[in-house]
Amino acid sequence: MRILVIDGQGGKIGKQLVSGIKEASMRAEVVAVGTNAMATAAMLKAGADVGATGENALIVNCRTADIIVGPLGIVIADSLLGEITPAMAAAVGQSPAKKLLIPFSRCDSLVVGTQGLSATALIKLALDALRELLAEERLL
Repeated sequence: MRILVIDGQGGKIGKQLVSGIKEASMRAEVVAVGTNAMATAAMLKAGADVGATGENALIVNCRTADIIVGPLGIVIADSLLGEITPAMAAAVGQSPAKKLLIPFSRCDSLVVGTQGLSATALIKLALDALRELLAEERLL
């Protein structure tokens, strides 16, 4: 099982996701792809098994991921302050992987129905959903 964690900017969300996955001892390879080197470094420091940076790395790793986890912006072209290119958003959207998208209402993309949850609460919900997916696959 390959879990692809995608993040940009400072990598804080990706770092928390990777850390949570590792702390839960999920039996999966965690691949971290940052839209920039700082995001990738943060996720590697949190314990990702491997990491890469940039558009091509994201596109290539979307092809082989079983689950993709990251902020909702990874499927919206020009989001994350312009770090997500149209090709990146398309690669995530077209990937056959299951996608766990965390609905942050930032960067001019408002997500209704999130009840204004904190980043910590949203990441916890994403990790809970990931545990459920892995339990279904008997990997937890």
